[in-house]
Amino acid sequence: MAKITVEGRGTFDAAADTRLVNAIEGHGVDILHRCGGFAKCTTCRVEFVAGEPHQMTQAEKDKRIEKGITGHVRLSCQILCDHDMTVRAISTKTSSGLNDAGPKPEAHITPEPVWTPAPASA
Repeated sequence: MAKITVEGRGTFDAAADTRLVNAIEGHGVDILHRCGGFAKCTTCRVEFVAGEPHQMTQAEKDKRIEKGITGHVRLSCQILCDHDMTVRAISTKTSSGLNDAGPKPEAHITPEPVWTPAPASA
């Protein structure tokens, strides 16, 4: 079990095979996932405060390049809760004014993950 802290929302335990987006939403944070967790929309972005993973999926890497996402901002749909981490939820249903967060992401990372080292700026 990993300790996941969402700033302003608390700390909870999550199983190592849980997608971060599902863990966050499952503990009461209305994080967006408009594409359903397929690394297409970037609405599930979180900013890492501590415990940023040293690897990322190729899908996340490609989307970060396409959208110009830099720094410690990552796609929570492409991250497993395999270690302790502290994040700040960037886009929520409440802050966006949308009626729903988006389709429920599957339990496993989609698309099928191809793991790569995270860029030094990540």
